[in-house]
Amino acid sequence: MKRSLIIAALVVVGSAALPGAASATGHPPTVSWRLSTTGTEAQFRGLSAVSDRVAWASGTGGTVLRTTNGGREWQRSTPPGTEKLELRDVEAFDSRTAVVLSIGPGDQSRIFRTGDGGTTWTEAFRNAEPTAFYDCLAFFDRDHGLALSDPVDGKFRILSTSDGGRSWRPNPSDRVPAALEGEFAFAASGQCVTTSGPRDAWIATGGGAKARVFHSSDRGRSWTVSDTVLASGASAGVFATAFRDRRTGIAVGGDYGKPDTAVDALATTRDGGKTWQKPSTAPTGYRSGVTWHPFLPGAAIAVGPSGSDYTLDSGRHWRQFDTGSFDTVDCAADGACWASGTKGRIAKLHLGH
Repeated sequence: MKRSLIIAALVVVGSAALPGAASATGHPPTVSWRLSTTGTEAQFRGLSAVSDRVAWASGTGGTVLRTTNGGREWQRSTPPGTEKLELRDVEAFDSRTAVVLSIGPGDQSRIFRTGDGGTTWTEAFRNAEPTAFYDCLAFFDRDHGLALSDPVDGKFRILSTSDGGRSWRPNPSDRVPAALEGEFAFAASGQCVTTSGPRDAWIATGGGAKARVFHSSDRGRSWTVSDTVLASGASAGVFATAFRDRRTGIAVGGDYGKPDTAVDALATTRDGGKTWQKPSTAPTGYRSGVTWHPFLPGAAIAVGPSGSDYTLDSGRHWRQFDTGSFDTVDCAADGACWASGTKGRIAKLHLGH
């Protein structure tokens, strides 16, 4: 997929979003998902887009899928002992190397790594803290990454790796702000912890009196926290963030108990998460995943159970382009964007007429 073609298609789509605009051919351009045949009914909340040809997904029943031919075929594998576990996040570096996280209390939270395309998996971490519950993971580069647990003794617990996920160690908690009563992270899309650049990371939370975003500028060793304008509650909060750079970000969420109702379900920031603003127009329902497109500075995609939306102005205005259910979304460096969700749904974004 050529970069120039993607940029041209997005520019045409953006023009058509304006009232009265039309394409050069007289037909309106389209943004749509093209579903793959995955051969499984698993729910895939974990997704990592490597390229137009390579993507990984992880989900229920210990299921990991990998494609190396753009979604025409998928290879399935299961890390040892995860047949009854949910693999809620996957981070892949290429067609052979990936790290997956299983969620759950106590030793159900585990991290596995493969270097041979999923033929074999090595267990890199097994949680021994009964009150910990790991939700998601993210990498700054091929070596350095973080994994996030719900609060233990009143503070979010954070693991770090510096060897590509082969080993993990807990970060000190003394520079992590205290959690609110009932506050936790949502293991809904693998995006409750996200990164941008070599050192900046963000944590998305809900469940408490405020929906908040934590920020670290030193690879997770110390954190600050800010309130957002998103709704919060037992089933509401910030489910995911995405940052184009260390200052420009989008937070999505809402209330998964009311998936068709968008009440304070999206916000933007221009100062790294210190302050958050409501958009002029927002998606029509709860959204669990969000990603920036790598080629246009203002382009991003958000997904959730009630549909998918795009923005071309950094989150101020949104337009829905699909009504199918997806849990998470990710764009690769070459411009290919993928989405995954319930009942084995995995799709790749198509731009055209």
